[in-house]
Amino acid sequence: MTVSGRIALDPFGADIRAESARLRALGPVVPVELPGGIPAWAPTGYDTLRELILNPRVSKDARTHWRLWSEVGEHPSWGWILGWVGVVNMLSTYGPDHARLRKLVAPSFTSRRTEAMRPRVEAITAELLDALAAAGAGGQVVDVRQEFAYPLPMRMICELFGVPRELREDTAHLIAAIMDTSDPGPEHAEFVQRQIATVLGSLVAHKRDRPGDDMTTELIRVRDEDGDRLGDEELLHTLLLVIGAGFETTVNLIGNAVVALLTHPGRQAAVCGGTSGAGRGGGESGTTGWGGVVDETLRVHPSIASLPLRFAVEELTVGGVTIPAGDAIVTTYAAAGLDPAHYGDDADVFDATRGADDHLAFGIGVHRCIGAPLARLEALTALPALFGRFPDLRLAVDPGELRQVPSFIAFGWQEVPVRLGV
Repeated sequence: MTVSGRIALDPFGADIRAESARLRALGPVVPVELPGGIPAWAPTGYDTLRELILNPRVSKDARTHWRLWSEVGEHPSWGWILGWVGVVNMLSTYGPDHARLRKLVAPSFTSRRTEAMRPRVEAITAELLDALAAAGAGGQVVDVRQEFAYPLPMRMICELFGVPRELREDTAHLIAAIMDTSDPGPEHAEFVQRQIATVLGSLVAHKRDRPGDDMTTELIRVRDEDGDRLGDEELLHTLLLVIGAGFETTVNLIGNAVVALLTHPGRQAAVCGGTSGAGRGGGESGTTGWGGVVDETLRVHPSIASLPLRFAVEELTVGGVTIPAGDAIVTTYAAAGLDPAHYGDDADVFDATRGADDHLAFGIGVHRCIGAPLARLEALTALPALFGRFPDLRLAVDPGELRQVPSFIAFGWQEVPVRLGV
């Protein structure tokens, strides 16, 4: 706890589950400090978070509704937050502005378009499994995150957005830098802002010179029936959002699911053997249990643990706690998914038969992630293919040796070393 009486969130995210439990014990909404000392409120339960997300008096527009917005420049250690609230996209707009941007972007992510990607997802998955088999031959330890969970969504998102090969590594570094909250110093923040302009600016320039059948070209050209279109700043920041959300989060989803199954071998055998049975509340059964694995992974170990920031448009009272107008609120997906008041006393237990498809990991209502169908497609292709190809897959280290990525935002593993059993 800091001298302000607020609980300082761990910028390294070393034990997000334990931190969520500690905060929940303090009440339904707790005053916290984000990295660098940014004050905020953290809802600690499912119902409280859901109520705040759906409340029209809660905004995502820092420029208009955060009372400390004008002070950001006075705090060198607050600069990192600009990569989240200092941009102009669906993640940082409110009301009509949010609706306008979503209306312009959503047509690029229709269910029909997502389904058309299935053959390519399957082809890349098969290619990566062959490479994984070669790397792990003879009992060699391989990092399934680096060799499988990472390249599948990375290649898909780069192909979808027409990211040329010479920009792919820089794009990945940019997204990783934004997710890394272990260094709130000004140098890190300045690097992120430069890279947004440089890397994504180069992508836009490339596609304007060489338009193609890709989503960057589509977003450059898109306009609605009223002739509205994305401005230059909106275009850069929308690309930052959709490429980042379509890449990093799916890496963690696949990696987290692998670890969850490998640390629960009984449940792994049930799912892989098609004997998972009907889930609680009407969940999927039999060989369709992979849907339950994905939902339970998103509930227990969501790819995004806490998302900054939302703001009270006016004074709010939630769970008996008053949040003053203009105060910041953290969107605490990890805490919501582990809430025993909603999921029972065993909420911290991974159970693919639970039927927890009401999790909030993809958001809800008008704030639901438009890329959720693609993330599910990739995970539901990758996971059964991986465990089907390597039924004796096992962790090569003790689970206690696995390290979280250095972030209170992202929820995933730095490496997932395994032996394939072939």
